[in-house]
Order: sequence, then C-alpha cells, then structure tokens
Amino acid sequence: MHEIVTLQFGQQANYVGTHYWNTQEAYFTYEGQEESPIDHDISFVPGFGADGSDTYTPRTLIYDLKGAFGTLRRENALYEQHVNDPAQLNLWNRDAVTLRNPPIQPSPYQQALEAGHALPALTTETVRFWSDYNHVYYHPKSIVQLNEYELNSSLMPFENYATGEELFRNLDREHDLLDRDLRPFLEACDQLQAVQIFTTTDDAWGGFTARYLERIADELGKGTRWVFALENSPATTRSRRFEQMTQAAESVYSIVPSASMYLPLKNSPNLLGGMQYDARSRWHTSALQAAVLETSTLSGRLRSGAMGHASLDEVETSISSNGQRPVVETSCAFRDPLLLSGAKAVNGDHDTRMANGHINGHAEDEEAKSTVDFMPDMPSMHSRHHSVPRLSTTASAQVARGPWYSSLEIQEADMNARDRYLQGTRTFIHQTEAPFPLLSSYPSIFRYPDSPDKLAVKTSLSSSTRVNTYLSNLAEVARASRGMDDREAVYHGLASMAEEYVEDRGGLSSGDSDDD
Repeated sequence: MHEIVTLQFGQQANYVGTHYWNTQEAYFTYEGQEESPIDHDISFVPGFGADGSDTYTPRTLIYDLKGAFGTLRRENALYEQHVNDPAQLNLWNRDAVTLRNPPIQPSPYQQALEAGHALPALTTETVRFWSDYNHVYYHPKSIVQLNEYELNSSLMPFENYATGEELFRNLDREHDLLDRDLRPFLEACDQLQAVQIFTTTDDAWGGFTARYLERIADELGKGTRWVFALENSPATTRSRRFEQMTQAAESVYSIVPSASMYLPLKNSPNLLGGMQYDARSRWHTSALQAAVLETSTLSGRLRSGAMGHASLDEVETSISSNGQRPVVETSCAFRDPLLLSGAKAVNGDHDTRMANGHINGHAEDEEAKSTVDFMPDMPSMHSRHHSVPRLSTTASAQVARGPWYSSLEIQEADMNARDRYLQGTRTFIHQTEAPFPLLSSYPSIFRYPDSPDKLAVKTSLSSSTRVNTYLSNLAEVARASRGMDDREAVYHGLASMAEEYVEDRGGLSSGDSDDD
C-alpha cells in the first residue's frame, strides 16, 4: 500500500499539519462523484471506534506542549470514552477537591463545523490555536501532550536545542517513545513508503527531532525520511535572531545524518503582488508552508498508475546524488488555474493530459514572476573577501498541479531524459490535474476571483549552490557561537556538507549561472 507516516513536532508544525490534514480530508469523494486521484489509504488508517463503527483517521503523531492543543481532546466523536470523574471515584476516605482550569471555549468556526451550519469566516483574531480550524478526527493515540513544558512559558521556555534533546532522552528513558507512540502506526502499514516530519529547527524542537530521528534510524535502519524544517517567526532583536540561527545550525548538523531529505522552509518569504499575508500570524505563515510541503509530496500519494505518480524515494533519488546532497532548496510557483489554462490555449499547446518527464531549460519570465523562494535567509558572517559561488543547479524535482506543461513539452522532456550528454539543469517533472484546494480553513492569501476555491501550484526541490551558501553561513554561525558545547564539530560538519554543493566538487552544472 506504500503508506506515509507523519510526525508533527511543535506549534508551527501543528499549524502546518492542520492545514495539511484538512487538505487530505478535502480529497475524499462520495457516491456520484468522480474518483479522486489521491490514494487515501496512504495517509489514513482504517479502524474501529468506541462503539464498533468503522473509522478512518490520519497516520500521524502530534506532539506539542501543555496548553498548545486548545479545544482538541484525545477522545472525540469517533472515540468517545465515558470515564468517571476521578473525584467521584472516592479512592480514599476523605473528601476529594477537584481543581480545574477554566475550559477553553470552542471557536465559532468549530461550533458551526460540529453543528453542520454555515461556517463563519476565520480571521487572525479568531484563530487562537491550530485546533480552531481543524476539520479532522484523530485517533487518540495520535495526540501526545508533553506536560513537562508549557506553551509560551517565560519561566521554562522551550527554546534551546539542548532543552529539546534532554526532554526526548528523559521521556524515552521512561516510556520508550518509539515503542509507545510510533510502533502502533508502523505496524498498521503493509509497506511503509516514507516517514515525513514537520518540525521547527530553530528552537528546542530541533533537539527533540534530532534524537527522535536517531532512534528511528537505529530501529529501522535506512529508509525514506523527509524532514520539513520549518522556520519560526524571525526574532525582533539581533541577539535573539542569532540564538535562533545557532539552534538551526545544531539541528541541521544533527538531523541530516538520520534523514534522507532535509527541506528548510522560510517562515516569511518574499511575496508576490496581490498576496494578502500577515507574517505575524502562524495561521498565515503555516498556510504557505503547508501548500509547499503538501504539493512536494503529492506524487507519493497519488494512486498507483495515475499520471504524475512517483514514490518519494524516486523523487529523492533524482536530486540527492545517491544521498550525498540531502539538503535541498525549495521554491514554489502559484497561479490562477484558469489563467494558466488560458495561456496554454492561446499558445496552441493546451493539452490537459499529464505525464512524468525530464526537461532542460530556463523558467519563462511569467513563471519567474509567480515563484516564491522558501530558502531561509542566513546573514553572511564571512569576511568581505570571501567568494560566493555562482548560482548553478544540477538537478530539480518538480511537482506540478495544473496545466503547467503541454503534451509536446512532455515529449521533448522525455527525449532530453535519454541524452546522457545533456548540459544544464535536469528537471524531473511529476504533473497532475489535481489543483490545490483553497478551503474555508485556509486564509485568503490568494485573490483569484475566477478560481476562489482552487490554485495551480508547482514546487521545485533543487540541488544548487544556494544550499552551499546556506550551509556555509550556518557553519560560520556555529563557529561564532559561545554557548554551543561542540561548536567545532558542528562547524566542520556543516562545512563538509556545504562542499558537496560546490561546482568542482559535486559536478554541479553552471547552466543556470548568471552571466559575468
């Protein structure tokens, strides 16, 4: 069945995860509707509710701190358990006194969703928690609250890499987290395709994730494991921003050896004209990140034999140079699907049939204008005499939803794929007709009046010299850090990773270089 199991660590990851699972739920079709190209069994696991009824819940584990879940409970309408109030059990001979925090009231959106009424529009003010716009029922085993730390605590902040590392080790020593939490989901898979991880890496969750992945690698050996390294909102002070970069440096150094792909995603990318976006809102920042990662992994969730289908391992192999370049640059193009179809029709190339292929060439000007770069910005700490490598790309994997390429372009791409002497960037294309759905839970970032409920999206995962710049800058951050115990090891490790993305080391093509 080639299942994908998801791990979600922390606030930003769970905001992203909520958008992601709402989108997966939107792909379901019912009697009388055309069958979805998405294979739901890859992401959802069948089961039985408390009353014996059939259930279908996400293959995911959701970790977060105390106070972060909002109104979401482990038990829900599918798994309602009638447990007596502990205060009423009277296990001792004295009167029991129950102390309860004031209950969090469901948002108007959640109340309307539960009642089946018309849904009110969400705003940055009405979204208090990621559960405020959640559409999906989770299995109780998916919800893992870590009570050792509280959300937004000033007394015990969950910010430093070492803090997350220590928390994982303490919990794993006491509970064996993989056996308690992850193993039930792995055992529910017939043939595991991949584990995908959503996590922030510039705070304590980076340390937690590093040790968690290390345990997975020890238990399962090699496998397809994609880490979407989400950036938190950039700090407002220079010193705090440097601390965030320090945590990111240590996270990259520790996570990459246990991951097969590492995809850093910027929190606040440079936006396109016409986009309505609030960089202070996690609901907004996570929405863009979710569109990128959901599309990047779409080929692995399509039905076997469907146009555009490719396993995540196939996508990874096409760009990672046999695992030597696991860190990739991510960008994403957004277009109105009707305008995109119209442009193809005007050019006489319109053909909605989709296929896989390989193409060599440069992006058209119009496409470049619709592309958002998600590579995190790392201020250079090199001396002014340090030479920056020319921008060049050796391989790129694209997942396109909508008519980005015509059948003629696909045929040309297939011919280029057979050319062993091909010069320039080799791009692997996985294209499908399925658009990205713009749901009521998704913020109104994109304003396309003719296509209010769908979006044409194309993601590009690239092995380029920009990754060299990113890793080199992180290495310099590690070397300048005074609070990192193993800063020399981190510096040399990141510098060694960066060398794989230099032209003369990795065979990177200069086909995309700027003219001197």
